[in-house]
Amino acid sequence: MQTQNPFLDEFAKLTTAALGLAQTAGEEAKTAFRAQAERFVVEFDLVRRDEFDALKAQLQALREEIAELKANEKAADQAQNGSSARAEQEAG
Repeated sequence: MQTQNPFLDEFAKLTTAALGLAQTAGEEAKTAFRAQAERFVVEFDLVRRDEFDALKAQLQALREEIAELKANEKAADQAQNGSSARAEQEAG
């Protein structure tokens, strides 16, 4: 009796080679897709998430600073208007 079938042995080798080729082709496709995606990002000048978050935080800080400056300006105007009104009352 024959313990090894040459047909099955060759079929197993062929299948193993095909799986290796498919895996390599998959890795090549993944690499090509990544390269294309990177070109797309560069071409359209897209921003990375960490850069976006940093700019968002800076913008929020600037908005808070502007609100504070407006509040200070309003308080200074009210103080100036109050002292002008008192001076007019004292003069009149």
